Amino acid sequence: MHVTADDFFKAAELDKPRNTKGKVGSNVTLINVMQLAGLNTLGISLARIDYAPLGENPPHTHPRGTEILTVLEGTLYVGFVTSNPNNTLLAKVLNKGDVFVFPEGLIHFQFNPVHDMPAVALAALSSQNPGAITIANAVFGSKPPISDDVLAKAFQVEKGTIDWLQAQFWENNHN
Repeated sequence: MHVTADDFFKAAELDKPRNTKGKVGSNVTLINVMQLAGLNTLGISLARIDYAPLGENPPHTHPRGTEILTVLEGTLYVGFVTSNPNNTLLAKVLNKGDVFVFPEGLIHFQFNPVHDMPAVALAALSSQNPGAITIANAVFGSKPPISDDVLAKAFQVEKGTIDWLQAQFWENNHN
């Protein structure tokens, strides 16, 4: 009863390239219910992803939404891993105009394999708030940190390796 057209509008400038100079070489511009109130209860959201040459959107998951991604410019190597016990990697190289689906909750990634050209993709998600859990950030960058005993055993490496990983700055490429 008290809504206006502005509740359903955002001057998002999704036609403009984003800064991809960070460690992972990508920038995710998400339009979800937090940026656009009119998405509330509609079960959809949108993201523009910019990739530097050799940039990636690192392995992550959306716990509340399936993602469909289309390449607008460039080339992307994309994939997801099925659940236990198989943990099968399903991956493809996509070119401009190609589409790939990442099922809800599964770990997936996108990587620009080209060393001299950026890439751009547009993703639609089946939730107004799909969430994003970047695997490395969550495992090695949690606050407080997960015990190095737990992680050393889980990853079957020395504690010193875990300590080194936990000391890194885990960049968030989601804006």
